[in-house]
Amino acid sequence: MPQPAVLSQDITSLKGVGPKMAERLHKLKLYYVKDLLFHLPLRYQDCTRIYPIGSLQAGQEALIEGCVNHTEVIIRSRRMMICQISDGTGSITLRFFHFSNAQRLALSKGTKIRCFGEIRRNSYSVEIIHPEYRIIKNNPPPLDDSLTPTYPSTEGLQQRTLRRLCQEALQHIDELDELLPAELIQQYQLLELHKALQIIHSPTPNCSVDALISGSHPAQQRLAFEELLAHHLSLLKFKVKAKQQKAPAFKTQGKLLSQLLRQLPFSLTQAQQRVIKEIQQDISQASPMVRLVQGDVGSGKTLVAAAAALHAIEAGYQVALMAPTELLAEQHYQSFKKWLEPMDLEVTWISGNQTARERRSNIENLLLGISHIAIGTHALFQDDVQFQQLGLIIIDEQHRFGVQQRLRLREKGYQGGQYPHQLIMTATPIPRTLAMTAYADLDYSIIDELPPGRQAITTVALANTRRPEIIERIRHACKQGRQAYWVCTLIEESEALQCEAAEDTWAFLQETLSELKIGLVHGRMASDEKEKVMQQFKQGDLHLLVATTVIEVGVDVPNASLMIIENAERLGLAQLHQLRGRVGRGTEASSCVLMYQAPLSKNGRKRIDALRKTTDGFEIAQIDLELRGPGEVLGTKQTGEMQLRIANLLRDKSLLPKVQRIANQIVQNYPECVEPLIDRWMRDREAYGSV
Repeated sequence: MPQPAVLSQDITSLKGVGPKMAERLHKLKLYYVKDLLFHLPLRYQDCTRIYPIGSLQAGQEALIEGCVNHTEVIIRSRRMMICQISDGTGSITLRFFHFSNAQRLALSKGTKIRCFGEIRRNSYSVEIIHPEYRIIKNNPPPLDDSLTPTYPSTEGLQQRTLRRLCQEALQHIDELDELLPAELIQQYQLLELHKALQIIHSPTPNCSVDALISGSHPAQQRLAFEELLAHHLSLLKFKVKAKQQKAPAFKTQGKLLSQLLRQLPFSLTQAQQRVIKEIQQDISQASPMVRLVQGDVGSGKTLVAAAAALHAIEAGYQVALMAPTELLAEQHYQSFKKWLEPMDLEVTWISGNQTARERRSNIENLLLGISHIAIGTHALFQDDVQFQQLGLIIIDEQHRFGVQQRLRLREKGYQGGQYPHQLIMTATPIPRTLAMTAYADLDYSIIDELPPGRQAITTVALANTRRPEIIERIRHACKQGRQAYWVCTLIEESEALQCEAAEDTWAFLQETLSELKIGLVHGRMASDEKEKVMQQFKQGDLHLLVATTVIEVGVDVPNASLMIIENAERLGLAQLHQLRGRVGRGTEASSCVLMYQAPLSKNGRKRIDALRKTTDGFEIAQIDLELRGPGEVLGTKQTGEMQLRIANLLRDKSLLPKVQRIANQIVQNYPECVEPLIDRWMRDREAYGSV
């Protein structure tokens, strides 16, 4: 009977891997021998050459050799062993905080040692803290013939064990399939997979350490390319699968939309008209639309959503609109009521804060088909909320929802073999690099035009030591008939502390600006209480609103022309941009004051400088991507999306056009390669593609 391929065997088949060791390896997602080939080093040690001590530079990692001059144990702030060695070109101190008496005796004067570590400079000399070392008794051991990898590890798993296991897996690398067609490897001059893995695990001394550490070495780029390709193929697969599913085709004349447009006191921008046409084209088809609409703050996404909803309603279907916060959901509810109720359309509010009677009545109206559109937050997911005929789901700020939540709402609309259409909106502009990778399964539209008459927002940054000046600025603006926001942020802390900070600020400002009417809104207030305060602010009954970041999205008060953001250095760029978008919604010139605690960190300064220089959301999103990385910008750290093992979207964005080209070629000409590539790189991470 033929022996199964070693790479396909369980990792316990390797020598020295028992149940406990296997448990530790499983924490690193290492289950089979082949997984070790794709467990790539974080960094490398260069033990292929010995550096003269006299040539060492601070920050360098180096292998050195020398004789011990003296060793002593000293007690300063803590007990430590100091060992000084020299090699004729210079001397260096080795400092140990954890040591035994046997070590002290072994490092006696005249002992020859070889050690490796990071060179540091103290007040008097250069030193290495806790170097790896070995004593040389007779003949010096041979130098390594390749750079020494340092792998991602876990508690109880030593580097030498990981190195041994990876080297053992490499001995069977010929069993590993090259999944890219030979024609494409040749056409695009790609490194062969086997060669790339050999280089990464055992780089030769002439390999550029800098290139390996930065991830730009051709061997690493070959693997990053294949991983991005697998990711792209998985999304294309879901796109094809979605197109094969059935959805209701909304064949309408657009009478309801025409009726809405006639009653509006303004005209749609060209960008809004273009995006509405793209949506109309999608929802007239018998396969489910899955379209992402991006638009900067104030670009009119809600009206585009209303246009889509009216097409569904005119075709005889119901609509569900889901938002991430009660405040934003309430804002949408008020907007849709204002637009749709004069047209005799029923808008229903589903909230966790409703009385049992209200909730029961609203749910019955949905089930009976009396309600045309339901608006709410997570309450829309609950099992007792059922629709008579759900044809369109609108999700606002989709990156804030977990994958399972979005999937549950989609399944609610599955009736008679048909899925609802999905419209996803975000006011967080996503850089093209991310959109073409993270949302390759979606069609996406961009509303890249603001309504006419919108005023530019002037942004200034002031240290919080200038608080009295800022307070005077509020007093002056409110005397002129304008309104202002004061946003309190304690993002690093708990919500309770954030609300407490807002309450303290509110009390202080009431005392300082006693002639003004000041409101307070935060996340711990009851929904109806928040709504009452917001209504007072909208109606002009309040001059100043003190709030937490709960007002980040959805609040529209055209008369508010001044925004103060306290501790602005604590927030990400996208969130600061969202908050700033609460002003500048009327015809008056508006200002945003970023109040910060000095001294600013390097990244804090970059964020604040970016906001001062531009109000372009897409430019800000690109800077945000560079500062925070894709996982933070997409909000996927919690949902498990886009957890790339090797590729880095920021570093490897130049690969993306090639990835798209090859993905399309593989789908068309080499369909047998698709599943093996996805399986190698994605495994259990495909589920999110269906939403």
